[in-house]
Amino acid sequence: MLIELRIENFAVIEGLSVRLDRGLNVLTGETGAGKSIIVGALSLLLGERASVEAVRTGADRAVVEGVFDIAGREDILRLLHEQGLEAEDGLLILRREVAAEGRNRAWVNGSSSTAGLVGALGSRLVDLHGQHEHQALLRVEAQREILDAYAGHSETVTALAAAHGVLREARAALDGLEARRREVEQRADFLRFQLQEIEAAGIEAGEEAKLEEESRRLEHAEDLATLSNRLHQALYESERSVSVSLGELRRDLDALIRIDPSQDSAREMLEAAYYNVEELGRRMGDYASRIEHDPARLDVIQRRRDLLYRLKNKYGPELEDVLETAGRAAAELELLDGSGFERKSLERREADARAELERLAAEVTSKRREAAERLAGEVMRVLPELGLKGARFTVALDPLPEAGPAGAERVEFLVAVNAGFDPKPLARVASGGELSRVMLALKTILARVDHVATLVFDEIDAGIGGRVAVQVGGKLREVADHHQVFAITHLPQIASRADHHLLVQKSNAAAVTTTSLDELRGEDRVRELARMLGGDPESDTSLDHARELLGTG
Repeated sequence: MLIELRIENFAVIEGLSVRLDRGLNVLTGETGAGKSIIVGALSLLLGERASVEAVRTGADRAVVEGVFDIAGREDILRLLHEQGLEAEDGLLILRREVAAEGRNRAWVNGSSSTAGLVGALGSRLVDLHGQHEHQALLRVEAQREILDAYAGHSETVTALAAAHGVLREARAALDGLEARRREVEQRADFLRFQLQEIEAAGIEAGEEAKLEEESRRLEHAEDLATLSNRLHQALYESERSVSVSLGELRRDLDALIRIDPSQDSAREMLEAAYYNVEELGRRMGDYASRIEHDPARLDVIQRRRDLLYRLKNKYGPELEDVLETAGRAAAELELLDGSGFERKSLERREADARAELERLAAEVTSKRREAAERLAGEVMRVLPELGLKGARFTVALDPLPEAGPAGAERVEFLVAVNAGFDPKPLARVASGGELSRVMLALKTILARVDHVATLVFDEIDAGIGGRVAVQVGGKLREVADHHQVFAITHLPQIASRADHHLLVQKSNAAAVTTTSLDELRGEDRVRELARMLGGDPESDTSLDHARELLGTG
């Protein structure tokens, strides 16, 4: 519900705060007083494009702010949460600002936002009837949603949308498989070549390091033989080897220990040195005997290393990358070989999803047809009461080529406001007043299922008067039992039915035009109704007539 509308420096309005309450709120005033400007300011919160022409002369910016009570509106709370915003104390504050230099800004609950988000939130809370472009009910999507709510099958519609999502996913999976299969098929020869080339190489883990080590030994075989033989001779084999010298030193150490037993532990150290030197000398001899001068083996190793180098250049930079390339090629080729089985599985899944979608779509279509007939009949009964005797209203259900997330038909409300004419879409109704009355007829019937909390009716009294005006006022009151209604009117028959009567007035002070707004009560309201009746607003006759309209005379 719209609690308050604040306007600053918008057109001729310097500063204005419109407080609205539940029930029927009416706005009256002399022609040109600024009623349409207030509606225009509200339209800005509903997503209208900002214009610098709206900025009051001499001001640097125009500001429009709406305060809404959104308690219980889970859809609004969910949308706020998706945007990282939260409602404070169940209130939502939308703000649009238009700068004189052209820049416009938007806020949601004090956080900088976009005009699009402000409009999306505002249009869920307020439905403005009078200017075609602002009316949510003119959108066929909204008409479909209203018909479904009227039909009372929202759970089936939700299940229908979910079934379409499952079908869409199945189709996407099938299309993705086919796209991958075609891609692999186009690359199959190349993938097979890659796989065969890498598999033919027979690469082993750690092979590169082993080849490098063996190659180095073969390339330096002569040096290794010389060095190992020299060590063998010096440590073990020659008459003056280190092991022979250590043997002789062992005898000298034994003599020392016999004289001084405290050095007995030195024997162990010398023996360890002797045996280590002896073992090292023998090892070098064995190593020298195994060294081979094998140019043929060196050539084999070099060719192998060259092969691995070429593979790394093509698929590397490392051998692990080469092996991964082979793995990917094998996996893609496996997809080509196994795609038939996966395709059959996905085709079964798609067929099951399509069958479920068509079943639910048929159920929705049946309920929509029945609801469309009932709704059209109810609207047709109300239209004459609103001064549209020759009007016709129908709900068109145009079949779609295939069922979608919203069903198998396009839902559209059609109306002909004059006898002898074929019904046309609501958006093509020429008169704003006639359209507003058609909308009022719909709202009267849909009041209990329509989730938009605030309805604004502008131009609803265009071209009517007398008994029809009384009936329009009655319908507005009827709708106001379920919605907050804000009506701009020139007719006392409508204004008299209001729960809250607001008067807009224009004044000229210091050569500057300003607009003010006040809620009327008691005799002030009586005098305003007397003025609207068209006679002398101060005459007893006009005042008595006004009191009669109010039911207080």
